[in-house]
Order: sequence, then structure tokens, then C-alpha cells
Amino acid sequence: MRSYKIEAGTGQHIGDRPEQQDRVALFGAPRAPGYMMAVLADGMGGARGGSIAAEQAIRTAQQVFEGFSPLTDDVETMLHQIASELHTVIRLMTLSTQTRPQTTLAMLVLTPDCSAVWGHVGDSRIYRFSGPNLAEHTRASQPVRPAETFDTPEAHDLIGKPGTPPVLAIGHYANLQPGDAFVLCSDGLWQLCKDAELGAAVAMHSPRDAAQMLIRKARERVTDGNGDNCSLAVVKLLTPPKQMPEFQVDKLRRAV
Repeated sequence: MRSYKIEAGTGQHIGDRPEQQDRVALFGAPRAPGYMMAVLADGMGGARGGSIAAEQAIRTAQQVFEGFSPLTDDVETMLHQIASELHTVIRLMTLSTQTRPQTTLAMLVLTPDCSAVWGHVGDSRIYRFSGPNLAEHTRASQPVRPAETFDTPEAHDLIGKPGTPPVLAIGHYANLQPGDAFVLCSDGLWQLCKDAELGAAVAMHSPRDAAQMLIRKARERVTDGNGDNCSLAVVKLLTPPKQMPEFQVDKLRRAV
């Protein structure tokens, strides 16, 4: 049984692009009380293909998560199902339209037993913080410690890409506790904000305020008028409020 409460929020900015091709969302699971999902997709493709792919990513994740039950399903299998179904749908879109929809995919599921599972394709990232300190982030399809480089060939993997379907990387976090936090973000944010800035903003502010602050910081650093779409989800684990002590008040008996 977890010893924390969850607070979460999202933020987005279109940047200097003509269209917002990022999508980000937070879901609960009606058949799985205590579970929650954060999902982010950064789409690309001509003639609105990117926004179509990213929107489909959110829709597919929500539909599959709504059918998830911990009594019969496991989270890792569910994440693979989302990626597989999404890839199939996007490839069918490519055959029936003139677009080339493709998307990154970053998913995080928190469970009631103080653990989390993530699934990941492409260059969108999932960061885990302990307080303001970076514990780990995904670099393309691999978990990465803070000192390691960001650039790998796997960053070019995309859901919907022609050829062999991309491999969904899966990771697990255990023993989560108050003070831990997660950030899912597109490259429009992480390319412009340092790890320490992400951690400080998330540790000091509510998820919603942290998201807006980081977006403002990223926008301030765009100097060439060519800023990308910028999106993120922030999930914080907080100490629950202390329960008020229960008092039993006996009725005053009148002396006879």
C-alpha cells in the first residue's frame, strides 16, 4: 500500500511552429483503482500527419488503459499492446492517406504498490527525480544516468516508421516514496532546459506551475524564431496530509 499521494499536471506551447504536433495526457483506469498513466507523443509527418499520429497515440493509450484490470492483466504487457496497436493503426493511415504520420511515445504507469513501469520509443524523455536530484532519464530507448551522453541512433525510432516495428523499451521503478517525481517531455523542452532546472522546478512548485515555468524558460532561450512544439507532464509523489485524531466524546450524564 503506497504511503504517498499523487499530484500531476501538464503544459504545452506551440512554439514557432504552424501547428501543435505534440500531445500529452493523464488518465485513471476505471477497472484499476489506484493506477494512473501519463503519456506523451511527439508527432511528425507532412500535411498534419504528425498531429494525427500523436492524437492517435493518446486515443489508443486511453482505450487500452480503460480496459486494463490488475486481476487479469499486467502493466508491461499492456504497454506493449498500446505500442503494437498504435503502430498498426498508423501504418494503415499511411496507406489510406497522403500523409506519413509517425510519432514518439513515452508512457508511465504508477501502481498502488509503490512502483511504476515505463514504456518508450523515440527521443521524447522520461525523467525520474528524487527531490530536486536527477536519478535517471531515458535516452532514446535506454535508461541513462545523468553524466551520460544524449545522442544515440535509437532517437530516430518512431511508431509508424516503415519497416520493422520499433522495439518498445520497458523499465521498472520500485520502492517509490514521497519526494520522488517524474517528468515526461518532448525534445522541444529537454533540448533547452538542463536536468538541474527540471529538478528544481518540480521540487519547488506544483506540477502545473512547474510545467508552465519550464515552458517559459524554454521559450526565453529560443533566439532564432524557430522554436519547436514544447510539451510535458509532471507527476509528483507527496506526503499525504496527516489524519486528524479521532476523539470519542461520551455524553455527559446528568446526576440524579
